[in-house]
Amino acid sequence: MAEVLVASGNAKKLAELRRILERAGVGGLAVLGLGDVAAYELPAETGTSFEENALIKARAGAFATGLATLADDSGFAVDSLCGMPGVLSARWAGARAGDEANRELLLEQMQDFAPDKRRARFVSVCALVVPDGPEILTRGEWAGAVAEAASGSGGFGYDPVFLPDDARGRTAAQLEPLEKDALSHRGRALAEMLPHLAALR
Repeated sequence: MAEVLVASGNAKKLAELRRILERAGVGGLAVLGLGDVAAYELPAETGTSFEENALIKARAGAFATGLATLADDSGFAVDSLCGMPGVLSARWAGARAGDEANRELLLEQMQDFAPDKRRARFVSVCALVVPDGPEILTRGEWAGAVAEAASGSGGFGYDPVFLPDDARGRTAAQLEPLEKDALSHRGRALAEMLPHLAALR
């Protein structure tokens, strides 16, 4: 059976990626996480775009393991903040800050923003790097707005403060996992990637 490595140390993101791939019926392809391969030094995400960071991670995994490697780089982009936090989403409140601190800082920065100034979107870029083969990038976006307060216990990252346009007034953290998968930025990026993953079998 062919194997693909998902180069993510985020357990919740890995579970989401695996769930989306399994639901899409990518049979005959074993999806491995970092815990399934020999440990290697994870690269610093020094890129200035989601595309650059996704490729950095996918290239490192393919080089270290010899396996086709899928990596995702994603973030939260607020229009009125010139697209920030963007690639800095995971460390918006500092390199060692967690999801809650990042959300609280964002809400504090936007506390006086009018509703029409709260437009935002999630962005996901998936990179697939095949040793001695192609490098493929796909991108998905999920449009909505920043809520005035966090709500919901599902998801991770900025999900509790994101009100997607297509979620009927609920935050991304209030959606059931399968519903979120069908709507999300990551689900859209992976949908574009599926034919390339299927070709690995």
